[in-house]
Amino acid sequence: MRLNEIVFTDAKPVDGYGPGFFRIGGQVLQGAVIAGPQGTQTWAGLEDAETLLGLAGKVDVIFLGTGAEVAHLPDDLRTAIDEAGLGVETMSSPAACRTYNVLLSEGRRIALAVLPV
Repeated sequence: MRLNEIVFTDAKPVDGYGPGFFRIGGQVLQGAVIAGPQGTQTWAGLEDAETLLGLAGKVDVIFLGTGAEVAHLPDDLRTAIDEAGLGVETMSSPAACRTYNVLLSEGRRIALAVLPV
């Protein structure tokens, strides 16, 4: 039998989402949201690079949901994330939520930053 050490964090799965809101770990949050090992909180969106950069060293990848459609990140934000050594995967918010939930269940070091649909 193989035993793996489990490290519990404050990361919660996405339970649902809709126009302008996300339900994460049973809590409904309006607007953009960031979730991961630091817990779940509202987020100021793509203009708030500081919050994303604060995840450096705590996560390996951030799944960044850009709303209903995939959009490119602003060049300055992409550069700052790369310089911080963070991996970022940009996708639609529904796809980011699904991917986050799957990898969270596997115990991966990940975070979710999503804009509402």
